[in-house]
Amino acid sequence: MSETLPLLLVQMGHPPIDIRAAVGEQPDWFKTALGDVGPIKVVCPFEGEPLPPAGTFSGAVISGSWAMVTDREEWSERTANWLREIISAGVPVLGVCYGHQLMAYALGGAVDYHPQGSEVGQITVTLNDAALYDPLLEGLPNAFDTFLSHEQSVLTLPSGAVVLAASSHDPHQIIRYSSTALSVQFHPEFSASVMNKIITSRSERVAMKGKDRDALLAAVSDTPFSRAILQRFVASL
Repeated sequence: MSETLPLLLVQMGHPPIDIRAAVGEQPDWFKTALGDVGPIKVVCPFEGEPLPPAGTFSGAVISGSWAMVTDREEWSERTANWLREIISAGVPVLGVCYGHQLMAYALGGAVDYHPQGSEVGQITVTLNDAALYDPLLEGLPNAFDTFLSHEQSVLTLPSGAVVLAASSHDPHQIIRYSSTALSVQFHPEFSASVMNKIITSRSERVAMKGKDRDALLAAVSDTPFSRAILQRFVASL
């Protein structure tokens, strides 16, 4: 990572109170997953904080959220406009879950509730041939486990975007928009403890409807290849 400019983490909301009390805030999860990578600047547009201009940070990670892109919140629309600007300027950007959906939406794709419901737990994604030589994916196994928790999905790709991975539930798990912009539907920053808390959280009742909580908990272990994508992105800055 750049020694002079910080990594920008755009936090797109607070976790529900019970999750926050048990496993902390989203920046904590990213910092643990990344280890000692140098300075990280956190900005919270949902609290009215301004998004910094290109040239003041080395790259940006857009976090997940318990909000929905289709709510078109002012802070989310403002972040979408900013994303169009910095992606056009060639700033490196990695979107995660809500960030994945917001990037696709900002660039002209369509986001909405997945017609088959939510996707929660430790779930396998499979890379396609287009991923073979992607700088953030090269050398990863063809299939690897990820932590997922989402109700909305990217339903239609922006023009020119390329899908690099799918799960059995969601065909748009990794999307490449440009040489500097990529997003993932899954959570490379989650630890097993974060995933377990989300599965058991009272705030996740809707997302968990019809799912076997005990089976999901039994499947949770670790997702090192998913985490490696986040680490590679930051190492490339």
